Amino acid sequence: MAQDKHRLVQIGDQVSDLTSKLFAHPAMQIGVILFCIAWFVFGFHADLLTAALSILAITLTQMVLNGQYDREAEAHRRDVAMHAKLDELLVAMKGARDEMAGIEELDEEDITQLKEQVKEAIEAKGEQAGNPRERAAAKQAVEEAEAEVIKEARQRKKVAVGTR
Repeated sequence: MAQDKHRLVQIGDQVSDLTSKLFAHPAMQIGVILFCIAWFVFGFHADLLTAALSILAITLTQMVLNGQYDREAEAHRRDVAMHAKLDELLVAMKGARDEMAGIEELDEEDITQLKEQVKEAIEAKGEQAGNPRERAAAKQAVEEAEAEVIKEARQRKKVAVGTR
């Protein structure tokens, strides 16, 4: 990932990372407070200190945001890879429902609805640990509910994409 960036951007990222780590340390925070106190003790103009601290605050905020952006991009890359692996396992595994692959692409509301319908299907069939027929019926009801919600959600997503 770092190799895709221009060399100056890589250097900027390293400076941002080191600076944000340095200024996040409690000793540096105490040092800034002592610096401000010393500034007033020596009688320097407060306007200059205010301007310097404002510039420092803006710069440090940008450095922290830059580091956060890089961490989020890396986390997103790992999430996408993990979902691809899980989808592959779902498709390759006997007995797994292929339609479950890719449900992370659905809207959160659709996934929540899927979860609620699964719970309702289990409760409606009265799954009991000792009765294999009732367990099989509950499992089938769950599979049907999941398949229906996934089908509806993907259909809505296709319609929404088509209207843009």
